[in-house]
Amino acid sequence: MSADAGWRVRPADYTRDFPALRAVREPVFVVEQAVPIEEEWDALDPHCFHVLAFDASGSPVGTGRLTPERKIGRMAVLQAWRGRGVASALLQALVEEAVRRGWDEVSLHAQVQAIPFYARAGFTAYGDEFMEAGIAHRRMRRALST
Repeated sequence: MSADAGWRVRPADYTRDFPALRAVREPVFVVEQAVPIEEEWDALDPHCFHVLAFDASGSPVGTGRLTPERKIGRMAVLQAWRGRGVASALLQALVEEAVRRGWDEVSLHAQVQAIPFYARAGFTAYGDEFMEAGIAHRRMRRALST
């Protein structure tokens, strides 16, 4: 997947692409959002389908993952790249992978300020607000047509 805006999205190999995943997730989650580093990386990571966005020079600018539990997570875009459609392209790639796998639904935990972003992509919020890594979230889900 590519974009005319000078970036592209591709599937990532967790082992090979770990430095690129780290170059996005740690600045966004650990530095900006003060998520403890021991909470950022979990035992699910090696088993997830990851996507990465790269700029024209090949530097990573965004990432997201799809867990075996059918959840989208760890959506992150470097601050300088926000508002350019990178997150939408990452989300689309993850949803397309879920459809390819024949899943009928995907879910996620959305930071409350990101709920409108996910709602525009067809996700519906449900349940009460809750705290995760010290940040307010709500559960969201989207039905998929296969």
